[in-house]
Amino acid sequence: MKKRIFLDTNVMLDFLGERIPFYDSIAKVLSLSERNEFIIIVSPISYATVSYFLSKFEGNKIANEKLRKFKVISSVCKIDEQTIEKGLNSDFSDFEDALQFYNAVESNCDIILTRNAKDFKKTTIPVMSPDEFLTSINK
Repeated sequence: MKKRIFLDTNVMLDFLGERIPFYDSIAKVLSLSERNEFIIIVSPISYATVSYFLSKFEGNKIANEKLRKFKVISSVCKIDEQTIEKGLNSDFSDFEDALQFYNAVESNCDIILTRNAKDFKKTTIPVMSPDEFLTSINK
């Protein structure tokens, strides 16, 4: 069974915003996913946040086109009342991080990729940066 990789908003933005020096590692991860090595899962919250930032810097048309293309290589998980309830009642200091975590859990993800591992201290799923993930699969 293919690994299910949950992308936090910051790494999605690194990729779509081509943010240096973070772009190369997440681009390699996504390239591997395109070869069907694993499944990429993203929260709808990330789409909204990334759209906001990309639109500010690149305009709505380019932002929407990038998000459309990204949707082809990723799956979007659902947020429902139960997800919100879990997030509101969690020990996470940041509500958005709690929602991301519970999205990953409810989507049966094996790993959370983020550049802010400290935001996910209370997780039951391994948390790695894209660089750490690439190192782990190349052993």
